[in-house]
Amino acid sequence: MSFKAAAVQMCSGVDPVKNAAAMARLVREAAGQGATYVQTPEMTGMLQRDRTAARAVLADEAHDIIVRTGSELAREFGIHMHVGSTAIALADGKIANRGFLFGPDGRILNRYDKIHMFDVDLDNGESWRESAAYTAGSEARVLSLPFAEMGFAICYDVRFPALFRAQAVAGAEVMTVPAAFTKQTGEAHWEILLRARAIENGVFVIAAAQAGRHDDGRETFGHSMIVDPWGTVLASAGATGEAVIVAEIDPSAVKAAHDKIPNLRNGREFSVEKIAGAVAGGVAA
Repeated sequence: MSFKAAAVQMCSGVDPVKNAAAMARLVREAAGQGATYVQTPEMTGMLQRDRTAARAVLADEAHDIIVRTGSELAREFGIHMHVGSTAIALADGKIANRGFLFGPDGRILNRYDKIHMFDVDLDNGESWRESAAYTAGSEARVLSLPFAEMGFAICYDVRFPALFRAQAVAGAEVMTVPAAFTKQTGEAHWEILLRARAIENGVFVIAAAQAGRHDDGRETFGHSMIVDPWGTVLASAGATGEAVIVAEIDPSAVKAAHDKIPNLRNGREFSVEKIAGAVAGGVAA
């Protein structure tokens, strides 16, 4: 059964209340275009580099304004509402980078905590240590929905193909990659990675992104994107500012892609042996 999916592009700031209002406005726009599944970016609720300031406004799941607003929007429009992720305060003092999928009745159908932490040192002095504040997730899930089998990832997870392959083998037809890609890494790799994950697994990829210059000074790449199982970009947004992109998703295209190139079925177990190259007195046999 085909369905209309929307990716909502945002430029979240440091105030969760303002971000919740922006999310609601954009989701209403997406629902008005007929979308029955709507995804928002990573860290929908707040992008704040100052950890002390961030902790001062963080809430646990039961009291988080983004969680509450996401549930209300799902119920209001009768849609599957996917908050790509938001920062959730944990009892141990750390934070979860957690995504939520709400059903049309507003209930939480799935939670996903980002598994791979963005601990990197980029050019021009840009450095990130996500693991210093966030607790990594450890569980991947494929959720059976009325319209598709859906897998979940968040931002940096896209660089780990094994996560996507495991979900594809488990039957995922649609992969979700809400993100807040940096401008530097996005320019180099964003579209390539999304299309690669779609092609190598024969699945749809839906990726709502943060875009533009944020209150805390960071700059994100934008270019929210929906990609089909053959790697064709069905819809994309610009580099800055809010946007809503919509595309028709037909899960039968997943089977068609798998029939053409059945690499999920053709995969084989193998071992890796590390051997020496040149050795003293000659060449290794």
